[in-house]
Amino acid sequence: MPLPLILGIAAGVTGIAGIGGGIRGAVKMKEASDIQKGAKLIHERSIEKFENSSKDTNSAMDKLGTTELEILKSFEKFSDLMEKVHNRPEFKKINSNGVSLPEFTPEELKDVSVGAGVLLGGIGGAAIGTAGGFAAAGATTAAVMALGTASTGTAIASLSGVAATNATLAALGGGALAAGGGGMALGTAVLGGATLGVGLLVGGLIFNAVGSKLSDKASEAGRQAMEEEEQVNRVCNYLNELKKAAKDYTKQLCSVKEVYDRRITEFDDLVNVQHKTDWNEYSSSEKLLVENTYMLVALLYRMCKVQLVLKSDNENEMNRINKAEIDSAMSDADKLLSAA
Repeated sequence: MPLPLILGIAAGVTGIAGIGGGIRGAVKMKEASDIQKGAKLIHERSIEKFENSSKDTNSAMDKLGTTELEILKSFEKFSDLMEKVHNRPEFKKINSNGVSLPEFTPEELKDVSVGAGVLLGGIGGAAIGTAGGFAAAGATTAAVMALGTASTGTAIASLSGVAATNATLAALGGGALAAGGGGMALGTAVLGGATLGVGLLVGGLIFNAVGSKLSDKASEAGRQAMEEEEQVNRVCNYLNELKKAAKDYTKQLCSVKEVYDRRITEFDDLVNVQHKTDWNEYSSSEKLLVENTYMLVALLYRMCKVQLVLKSDNENEMNRINKAEIDSAMSDADKLLSAA
């Protein structure tokens, strides 16, 4: 076979092989591109789902925290009324309908009321999730800490607005639950739109892939996106459960507060309108009114003390919803409302 013909055939074969290799390369590039696009879509969907879930949960927790602080602040009125009643008995620990409630003094109520007022004055300008953080840690505990001393040595109650709230957050940070020892940080922001509150509510769960830049390598990007989606689904399920618990608890608190508001109005009329300030002159029904009001205060005080979120012992796991204590407090409220 003539040499030119042989060379021509060889060149043709080489050209065909080159075309085939180019096609395979193009297919691989197309596959890699599709994987990258799919990973990006999963990543964006995960972020959107997390942000929506965290927003809804923070909203429910903030409402609960604000409600609890408002209730605690209102105790000042009850404390003032009790101080005007002479010869009143020393109310002891309440045991009614199988429910045991803690005892307290008018002075303790006044302190927690002042502390709650300090926090309410600051949460308006604080980050989303701050009031929810107080509910997570127990609003009563937060209110008591608001009367403590800031790290600067300044009395927190002497501060105002966000400064007082931040000082209390810092104090809670070193406490039993509040921020897991994280001070004002309360937890690192996760994902682009995550808030201060979610860091606290979720706790120590480490998002290894969430919010990070996807790898330039298609196979690695796909793996990261799937891992991220799994983590986000887990966190969102938790947040949805917490949101439901917060809403249910807020509803029960408001039911008790509604009865308490009626009783405190009647008590106020008795003392400030009828000017009846001697316990010995009270009728049986009037004494029962005061006793029931005291019982409702004790119930609300106890309910506002419940920590909705319990810090996990394992820093690589999420915090836990305090279902046992939440259910117990709501059950006690049902039992006592009928007697109030």
